[in-house]
Amino acid sequence: MKKTVLIAALLVLPFCAQAQEKTERLDSVVVSASRAGKNTPVTYENVGKDALRASNPMNSLPMSLNLLPSVVTYNEGGTGLGNSAMTIRGTRGSQINVTLNGITLNDAESQEVFWVNIPALSSLISNVQVQRGLGTSANGAGAFGASLNMNTAFVAPEPSARMELSVGSYRTAVVSTAVSTGRLPSGLYMDLAWNLGMTEGYIRNAEVASGSLFAVLGWLGRNNSLRFTYLMGDQVSGITWDGIDLEQYAKDRRYNGAGEYYDDQGNVCYYPNQTDNYAQHHLQLNYTHSFGDRLSWATTLNYTRGDGFDEYYKRNRKFANYAYPSLPAGTPKKSDMIYRKALDNDLWVLNSNVRYRSTALDLTGGIYLSHHRGAHWGEMLWARALGENYNYADVDWYRNDGRKWDGSVFVRAEYQPASWLTAFADLQMRFIDYVVTGVDDDWIEYGSAEADRLNYHQMWPFFNPRAGVTAQLGRHKIYASAAWGHREPGRSDIKENIKGEGSPIRPEKMLDLEAGWQFESEAFTASANLYLMEYWDMLLETGRLSSSGYALKENVPRSWRRGVELALAWKPLRWMRLDGNATLSLNQIQDYTSYVAVDDYSGRTHAVNYGKTQMLMSPSVIGMGKISVFPWKEGVISLDGKYVGKQYIDNSMREEMVIPAYFVSSLSVSHTFAWENASLTLGAYVNNLFNHLYYASGWRWEEYNEASGTITSGVGVYPQAPRNFCIKCTLTF
Repeated sequence: MKKTVLIAALLVLPFCAQAQEKTERLDSVVVSASRAGKNTPVTYENVGKDALRASNPMNSLPMSLNLLPSVVTYNEGGTGLGNSAMTIRGTRGSQINVTLNGITLNDAESQEVFWVNIPALSSLISNVQVQRGLGTSANGAGAFGASLNMNTAFVAPEPSARMELSVGSYRTAVVSTAVSTGRLPSGLYMDLAWNLGMTEGYIRNAEVASGSLFAVLGWLGRNNSLRFTYLMGDQVSGITWDGIDLEQYAKDRRYNGAGEYYDDQGNVCYYPNQTDNYAQHHLQLNYTHSFGDRLSWATTLNYTRGDGFDEYYKRNRKFANYAYPSLPAGTPKKSDMIYRKALDNDLWVLNSNVRYRSTALDLTGGIYLSHHRGAHWGEMLWARALGENYNYADVDWYRNDGRKWDGSVFVRAEYQPASWLTAFADLQMRFIDYVVTGVDDDWIEYGSAEADRLNYHQMWPFFNPRAGVTAQLGRHKIYASAAWGHREPGRSDIKENIKGEGSPIRPEKMLDLEAGWQFESEAFTASANLYLMEYWDMLLETGRLSSSGYALKENVPRSWRRGVELALAWKPLRWMRLDGNATLSLNQIQDYTSYVAVDDYSGRTHAVNYGKTQMLMSPSVIGMGKISVFPWKEGVISLDGKYVGKQYIDNSMREEMVIPAYFVSSLSVSHTFAWENASLTLGAYVNNLFNHLYYASGWRWEEYNEASGTITSGVGVYPQAPRNFCIKCTLTF
């Protein structure tokens, strides 16, 4: 029997060794079309699985990337779970392209990625590449400041299991488990991960209950790989995007007015279901084939299904604004109401690419085809003046639909005429067809009863070329690149433009020039990157939010982001490592005109010119420092600090619209106890170590009064939590 087992092992081992080598190649093919390689002249950072899983478990993925160059993050609820957002070089979420295994995660209509809808990604993905600037050709909506390319396609060679429990401030708890069969001798493998996160948040009504499920079933042969991936995210979170005005902030920075109302006795009450509810399902089927050592082909089919609603309690609203078909005699014109804004959407994607690699040439070409259908409608649930027995199903408040077809083809080449020199070229042609029909949620308020108020159809062809060169001179690497890109407007921006008086909204264009230097040795690495991001017709946030929390945008004829990024890492001693980065930038609009809504609900606007201004939410200085100490084997203590310079809430550069500069530190301690086949890691985290009270983002509202010729404005800001704590226990087999 032992002899039989030994002979079988000797037969299987060579196959496994070959399969391991092939695994690495086939896995890389899945995401290679959207990634930069070692010699690609693109500014990027790679963050591996270990670094992601070592981050604070209270953090969503954007918060876990906070220490990267040019990155600024915040959380609406003040902690790390729930609605989180990030900017890179001042570019906000709708202009950051996010892909998972080569499939775009950006919503086709809003162009946003709502991180609360896909929780626990930090514990699921194998690695993430963050590209700054236009980067390589991106699937879906093009990058206009940065790209996040995430990968879950790594095939583990051995079986493993992991269980993790974390508890923290504000009644936060995160539980996750993961198991993997590793690659079996038959070539089959299976991965399964589950996560549950709960918190009450820092501000009132910032509760979050989120869950995610990740499952992979795959087969890896000698030259073939077949893989099915399922990712589900389900969340219920309190509505927090209204923020808090500065007057209330001074009284109670944990206040949140969402759902506030008065009962019949005049007591202040809060509606308990003022929530955002959303579930999302991603299904991906990938096939990869290797035609020998040089040629490979990867194709992914994707289907994404999402549905959910926001539920609101609103005080003293006009019945006339909600399309009530009939009202009983004597009904007042206004009433407290409860309603939902609901949506569902479907996304179908085909992504296919072929890659050829030789000693001197790396050539990739591919296609990306997608169709998105999004439905939006309003549901009236209750009105105080009508009571429980009224037939609210007859209230046809609003309904509109969007359909978007997106197709692109690209070819990218890296050629090495010499061992130290790499030339790069990337050509992409993209076509978009977008249709919006129906009635918007405020059509009655503006006095129109046309059934197709949002009758919109637009087609855009875009040609996006990129080129650059990299020279590797010993330990030094220098690179330079130029890229030209386009990006279409989003649904909310189109809707607001249709209803306003501005000129038709246009796609934005950008020329991105990058030049950089990198040095790497065993104990020291350093880099410097100069970027010039020159925009025409840039779609820039105005500082206003839609009623569902979207940051509304408008075209700015001429603007730019110009800056330098510096980074270093130094290990002066065996038990110490120092890291730091800094970004110094100018983020300006050449000549800014703000269009302020007239306060008569007519949809008209009043123009105010401010000349040359600084872009909103674009700090001129960003910096980070971190010291890591390894005082004992398998242990680490890390102290980091992040500085973010002054930011403006809108584009007017008025001092009353300022978010002050802030500096925030975090401390973490971890130790791993290792056994022969298992390990136990204990970690402790302190966020906002020095208890700095600050707010990290905001928005503003304005309206113009024609009679007085004055503008009334106000702001909403997002307070971040003071000092808070978290502990984590991870058991790995």
